[in-house]
Parts: sequence; C-alpha cells; structure tokens
Amino acid sequence: MQTWIIVLLVFTLIIALWYIHDKYVQRKYQILVNYPIIGRLRFVFQEFREPFRQYFGDEKFYESMDKLDWVYSASRDRINYASFSPSQPMLKPKLMLKHKNIVLNDDEVENDFSVLFGQERQKPFLSKSILCRAPMSDGSISPEGTRAFVFGAQEGQFPINSGEGGLTSNFFVTHTKYNTSYMDEVKGSSFQLKAFKLAKTLFNVPVAIEMYRKMLFKKSLTSDTYVFNQEKNCFYRPNWNASLEDFPSEVPDDMADIILQISSGLYGVRTKDGKFDLERYKKQMTFCRMTEIKLAQGAKQTGGKLIADKVTPSIAYYRNIEAHKDAFSPNRFPYANSIEELFDFIGVLQEASDKPVGIKIVISDYDNILPLAKEIKRRVELNLPYPDYIAIDGGSGGSATAPLDMMERIGMEIRDAIYLVDKVLKEHGVREKVKISASGKILTPDDVVITLCMGADFIQIARGFMMSAGCIRARFCSGSGKHQCPVGLATQDIKKRKHYFVKKHASYVKNYHNNILKSMKSLLAVMGLKNINELDKEKLIFLDKNSIIHDDIESVFERRVFNKDNTTSSIN
Repeated sequence: MQTWIIVLLVFTLIIALWYIHDKYVQRKYQILVNYPIIGRLRFVFQEFREPFRQYFGDEKFYESMDKLDWVYSASRDRINYASFSPSQPMLKPKLMLKHKNIVLNDDEVENDFSVLFGQERQKPFLSKSILCRAPMSDGSISPEGTRAFVFGAQEGQFPINSGEGGLTSNFFVTHTKYNTSYMDEVKGSSFQLKAFKLAKTLFNVPVAIEMYRKMLFKKSLTSDTYVFNQEKNCFYRPNWNASLEDFPSEVPDDMADIILQISSGLYGVRTKDGKFDLERYKKQMTFCRMTEIKLAQGAKQTGGKLIADKVTPSIAYYRNIEAHKDAFSPNRFPYANSIEELFDFIGVLQEASDKPVGIKIVISDYDNILPLAKEIKRRVELNLPYPDYIAIDGGSGGSATAPLDMMERIGMEIRDAIYLVDKVLKEHGVREKVKISASGKILTPDDVVITLCMGADFIQIARGFMMSAGCIRARFCSGSGKHQCPVGLATQDIKKRKHYFVKKHASYVKNYHNNILKSMKSLLAVMGLKNINELDKEKLIFLDKNSIIHDDIESVFERRVFNKDNTTSSIN
C-alpha cells in the first residue's frame, strides 16, 4: 500500500475519533457537541480577543467587557479579581457608592437577603433571595435550558419567573417526590429498562435517557412534555385533567420557587378558544409562589412573539394553541381594558390562589405610574384589590424576539424608572403596600446595589443568568433566520438542544447567583452597612460628565427625570 494512502487513512481515522470524542464523549464544552472539531476555533479566537481588542474596539452595550467577564467567571466560581486597572473603565456620568473609613468585615454583614411579598395575603411569599431569574419562556428557551435554570434555582434557593410560556413540565424536573394522583407516569418494559442501563454504561446519562425516551415514546410528537425521574427510571408530567382536590395543598419542598407569569396570550391558563381557565390556574398555583401579569417589557410593548419554527407540538401542548404557527400574543392584556378592570382581575387571582399577584410594566414618563398610584391609593382606602408588587422593566431590557424599532425607543432606563415609581408611590402614601421589582441590563453586584439604593426591593436578572447558562451572545435567539442558538439554550432545534449540558449549566446558574450575593456582602461591608435594608439614595454619589460630584441624588434625578438636565444623561 502506498504511503500517501496510509497517511490519508490515519488522518481520516484521527478526524473520525476526534469527532466522536467531541460530540459523544467529552462533557466539558457545550459548543463542541453541536460543532465538533470546528468549534475549537472559538477558543482560538477567544485567546486573541484581549490582545487585539484595542484594534477592533471595546464592548459598548454592557459598559465594559469587564462586566461580562465577571459574569462568566462568577458562574464558574473562579476568583474574580482584576489586575492593575479595569481594561475598559466606565465612562462618566456615573453613580458611585459611598464608603466608610471604618469598614465592616464580610462576616459582620447579615446573610439575610430575603424579601416578603403579599404580607396581607393568606399565603404570602418570602423569597429567600433578593435576586430572581427574570421571565424567560419555555419555548423561547429550550426544554433543556429551562431544566438547567430550574435545577440552578432550586439548588441556589432563589426564585425563577416562568415567563409567559407558563408552567411547563420542565419546571417539575426537581419534583420527584410526587403523588401519582396528579402526575402521569410512563414506564418501560423490563427489556427497555435493561437496554437503558446498558446505554448508561456505554454513553453519558443524557444520551442514554434520550435513547430510552425514543424506545418508550416511538415517534410521539409530544414526548418532550415528559421529564425523566432518575430515582424511578420513568418519565412523568403533570396531569392537568386531574381533579383540583388531587393536587397538593402546599408547594412541594422539592420544587423551585416559581413565579407564574401570565401574558395577554394567557398561555398555560387558557381554554382552547383562548379564554381564561380559572380551574387550570388554581391547579398551577399549587406549585407556584405568586403570579405576575405581564402588560409590557422593556424590549417590546407588544404581546409576546414566538415564531412558528419554535411552536413545536410540545410547546403547543403547553400553551393550548396550534403547532407550527406563529404564537403572537395580543398587545393588550384581555382583562386590562382599564386600570379598574385590571385590578379587579388581580383580585380574582388573589382570591383564587390566596397568594401575591403583581404586574409587569414599562415606564416612559410620569403619566405611566400616576394613574396606577391613584387607583392603588383609592383601593387601599376602600379595601379593594390592588397589586402586591409592580415589576418595572427598563427600556434597555432584552428579548429573544422584539421589533428593532421598539428596543431603544420606548421606556426609561431602569434607574430612572425606579426613581419615578418609588417617588410617586411615596407621594400617594402607598409605597409600603407595594413592592417594586426591577429588571433591565443588571449584571453585576454593583448594578444590584445601585438599583436597590434607587428604591427597588427585588431584582430580576435575565442577561446575567443567560450568560451563566452558556449564552455566548450570538444573538440568534429568535430562530427567525438561517442560524440557531449555537449552544442549544435558546432554540427548539432538536439537534442542538438535545446535547445541552443541563447539570453543568445548572451549577453555573447557581454559582452566578451565589457570587452576586457574596460580592454584595463585600460592598455592604465597605459601605459600613449590615443589612440590604439600609441601602437608599443617601448611600450614592453622582459624578457628572464634567467630573463634578453631586451627593444629593434626589435632586439629581429630579432634574434628570423632570427637567432633562443634560449633565446627567446616560448614567452608568
């Protein structure tokens, strides 16, 4: 045999083995599963990123690349220190934190980061953390991605917002101690079970589970609506047709703390013809801590948009809609033709669940919050229903699918919006009755502390949690073009999502949350504060674009929001 033939065969064998290793053996790098061998170019380019940054420009959208690096390092639980100086210092104007000469040690700062919602409800929600994974629908996110978030939230002891896709089977992935009165199980034959156990010895567990799924469900289009119970070696999903009496009276201990979001599409709590299903809502709330009605989000003030390619039979099953057709929700929530009607509907949900109910809105100006504050005040005086919290999404908030013309043209930056909402609610004497949640480009511990100082009670983070779960910011989330999310996190492309590292990314999600709280303690210690409840505007100073220092934050934002003072534009 000629030498060149031998070389070619050896080369082909090496490439084949390399391909098999990247796709089916290694479990360290997500990108290599979907792009064996060639995906390694990403690591080559990453190595060149820093030395060549000065030639190709700096990170602009997130203030600096340092912030993104912090998120990735925190999620991997690495030491998060910089050397010499930031690679890209934040530009002025910017908010800064006041510190004390006599600081505290970290262990002198309290570990209590809890927040109480709906103290007047029969079943109030005490969140163990001030941080929450912001709304991201199962549908926009892959089933595997949703499971990673749920595992991470349950292990990290922080809440997770369902997003408008509703409460899908993937939110039950930690709930293995269930009662079969409200849960359907599918078990394999003894032969199928032996084949599954053999597959586990030859391949990694996720691959074996998917092989087992195919054996049991054959070509069923909704097999993804079942999750796997490793303790019982069976698949299961909630049986929403079971009687309400069969469902648990309290949220099971092995469930994550879930906030059920309901949008204008009423997904998950609707009948086939699109009407609100109160009975289904009651069943779902046996597993959820509170409800959020989505009226708008920062990136779009229209209804949610899920393109046809993402509306799989499984997603259609969850949402009670038709598969393979665009799921574009109406712009207006069906029970919000007026503020009075909206608040009355909130009362219906509060009575049905005995749990807190809030609304999610975007603020553009004073007129967005004033009517709400007036109506809340009136209802407090008359003992009528009103929202337990208001979730504010900043105008720079993100979305997988949003009209480009709305992304940067509607809605205040989150700190301006929080200032305004906090101020107006105080002026009407109802601030203590309503909690404020904030979201919108909040990534790092300093972002969280500053937003709390501005008046927020609770922080919902989307981008940071997405990056901790493996997002590389490829911006293919919508799935509307020829490209899909390359890591399998924000796609329904079965070839890419099936190999997503659920447990590995779940640990990254947990680490990101825990390291934010850990670093917040360090910031509080330097500020001389023992508890997050001591944070307020007095703890901030403002450095304007002319390097003039302002320590009266109230007057700074008063001028900025109402008088459009140009020295305070684009605060970092």
